[in-house]
Amino acid sequence: MEHLTGQDPAHIGPYRLIARLGEGGMGLVYLGRSDLGRTVAVKVVQAEHAQHPEFRRRFTREVAAARRVGGDWTAAVLDADTEAAVPWVATQYIPGPDLTTVVGKDYGPLPEHSVHTLANRLALALQAVHEAGLIHRDLKPSNVLVTVDGPRVIDFGIARALDSIGGDSLLTRTGMLIGSPGFMSPEQVRGHQLTAANDLFCLGAVLVYAATGRLLFGATDTGLNAHLFRIAEEEADLTGVPDSLVDLVRACLSKDPALRPTTAQVVARTDTDRAEEWLPGSVLAQLGRKAAELLDFAPEQRGAPLEPTSYPLAPPAAASPAPPTYAPAAYSPTSPAHFGPAPGYTPMAPAPGGWPAQPYAAPGAGNGGGAPLKRGWSLAMATVAQLAVVLGATTSSVLLWDALRDFGSDSSSREWMVTAHFVAFGALLFLGGHLADVIGRKTTLLIGLSGFALATVVQASAAGPDMMLGGYIVQGAFAALVTPASFGLVAAHFTETRARAKAFGVYSLVGLGGSAVSLFLAVPLAQGVTWRVSLYVTVLLAVIALIGTAALVRDLSDRAPAGFDAAGALLSTLGVGAIVFALDRSSFIGWGAPLVSLCLTVGIILLTAFFWRQSHTDGAAILPPYDSGARARLGALIALFLTGAALYAVVPLLSSFLWSVGAGLGFLAFLAMTGSFLIGALLVSARLQYVAPRTLLIPGLLLAAVGVLLISTSMDSPTQAFPSMICLSIGLGMSGTVLYSAITEGIAPHDSGGRAALARTGQELGDSAGAVLFGGMVGMHAEGSQDPHFLYVSAAALAIAALIGGLMIKGPTRSALPAEPWSAPTLGR
Repeated sequence: MEHLTGQDPAHIGPYRLIARLGEGGMGLVYLGRSDLGRTVAVKVVQAEHAQHPEFRRRFTREVAAARRVGGDWTAAVLDADTEAAVPWVATQYIPGPDLTTVVGKDYGPLPEHSVHTLANRLALALQAVHEAGLIHRDLKPSNVLVTVDGPRVIDFGIARALDSIGGDSLLTRTGMLIGSPGFMSPEQVRGHQLTAANDLFCLGAVLVYAATGRLLFGATDTGLNAHLFRIAEEEADLTGVPDSLVDLVRACLSKDPALRPTTAQVVARTDTDRAEEWLPGSVLAQLGRKAAELLDFAPEQRGAPLEPTSYPLAPPAAASPAPPTYAPAAYSPTSPAHFGPAPGYTPMAPAPGGWPAQPYAAPGAGNGGGAPLKRGWSLAMATVAQLAVVLGATTSSVLLWDALRDFGSDSSSREWMVTAHFVAFGALLFLGGHLADVIGRKTTLLIGLSGFALATVVQASAAGPDMMLGGYIVQGAFAALVTPASFGLVAAHFTETRARAKAFGVYSLVGLGGSAVSLFLAVPLAQGVTWRVSLYVTVLLAVIALIGTAALVRDLSDRAPAGFDAAGALLSTLGVGAIVFALDRSSFIGWGAPLVSLCLTVGIILLTAFFWRQSHTDGAAILPPYDSGARARLGALIALFLTGAALYAVVPLLSSFLWSVGAGLGFLAFLAMTGSFLIGALLVSARLQYVAPRTLLIPGLLLAAVGVLLISTSMDSPTQAFPSMICLSIGLGMSGTVLYSAITEGIAPHDSGGRAALARTGQELGDSAGAVLFGGMVGMHAEGSQDPHFLYVSAAALAIAALIGGLMIKGPTRSALPAEPWSAPTLGR
């Protein structure tokens, strides 16, 4: 609500005006009260419309039809004066924010049971509208008000009686269409005659927004023409829609109106006997606060009597951006140039509390409301946090020789320190991801960064090898919380295809390429300062990420905390830990050692039991099963494993190169690799929404393989090394973006931590396998051997990853729409 201005009237009809509520499809909306104290919403038609005789006749018919709309989930029309100089209509006032405000500003995507209830109530509301002979024509989040007992559909101001679509219709005669681009149907875009099925398409778009916080066909910043083309021609991206609703939503979004379900079928499909509150507790509390504000609201200013010439056509200055109501010309699929506003048409001005410029902003539950979420900070802090993790591991490994020399210890101490660190890290990844899903990604990240920083301080101040060992183990354990939490934070906050690709393009620089990138910091530190100072640099990065996350990141909480999968956590911890231990120790004591064979066998059995349990449990799970996308995720996991193994052969050679060149050339190499990586990643993000992922993944991994082959002949010459590093970086940037996107595709935000742990575990096991395959050969090459066969094997691993990824990652499936009759759903996971 906003206070009245000097240009606003004091009364409209029998209603005293109290405040401005915003702007509807045809004019300003005020909060008013009758003499008996009833609160109403009064919509005043814009003067430019009121002066049009044909519009006035249509408005009169619509108001008469709207009075017949009943039901519990619509805002009833109470009063109207269609003959006044400036026509107005008064409807029941609904004391609640619109769905745009709840999802886009105050909370974020709604949990599954809330979306389920929303679908049922909106279908009932549309059923009442259709029974009155109306179609809504502009069902969108800003026309859905959220209340304690359920949603309410408002704004029949641009709905039109079905029997008025004949030749005397203003909009039919001029060829104009009215609607909001993010929530228009294909037939609305094309200018075809509309039926009640139009509202079902809009219902599907609203449900996608409620469940994911994003527009169905992406933001409109790519241009109106391109956006309307996607609505008319492309299939909908249903990533993030709950499994129990995805088939229903897909049916609602059929391009063919005849294939969409009726409102009665949607009602039957979404009927539920659940007695719990339909909204999360934080939203209910916010609604209570808003209701209290309404009771306490005191008007500060009264306006002049209403005159048609003085009616303000502009919204209040403080109005927030909203999606304009467009009137595009008819669309032809063969002529994109036909898109655009009709001649002489001026879009309606934004309404207060309307659509945010970026359809994503939500303080997380437990944050007590607060400022809108800026997901750019989430990406920045996640990246810095992961950089601290990889720098900590690399710095500690590079500098252990110096530390142990100061302590007077032998090399066996270093072997056990490295083994203990990576066993702790790998074993606890699934636990860290599960904690991120259960207690929140931000909370887990804060805990992980705090422990990581303290453990690194212990290392930096260690007085002996035992203290150093303890600090290194604890550092690995807390790093296992930071890594999946930061990965999951990116996956949860970036759900739209292009935005997610961009975000993962940046994050994969320190995720997939972190072991190489961190060398450009670790080696100069080792050359220029003591090992203790180098470790404190890692602490500084962790503290920056810690403070930034606490102050700037707002997590999403899209459901109540799930139960804790204790059995899954135990199986994954023991299984992964045993496998990493066996692989790592085999490099020192050989495959024939009984300890290696025993640990490897036990680890495989435990990990197999873990995955079997995840796919068969009905309770809490670290990796809850999803019906779609499993093949692509498995392909991405295998490709990440092979890529991790292949990179182990490259990183030691890159380290040797940096030790042999000066700081200036090393800095240029750093710029070349990071710049090339980001170029490859951004190239993918620009095209990923238009082409199949494998068309980018295969060239990326093959280009990385070419870079590995070039390394065999270029590392002896600094100038020749740059082409190999550039090829490797561009290839990894392209492939990392696709692989990270594929492994989280279709995963709800509240399950992103588990999938993040799965991705990172695949990389960690690949790295351990690479140590077994290439460890000895890399060491021989560093000592002067010219045998490049291990690089051929590394390149082959990348080529195999390209083959497997290309065969298994084909992009989101677009299955046929379900045919009638509908079956009753189950409201499960």
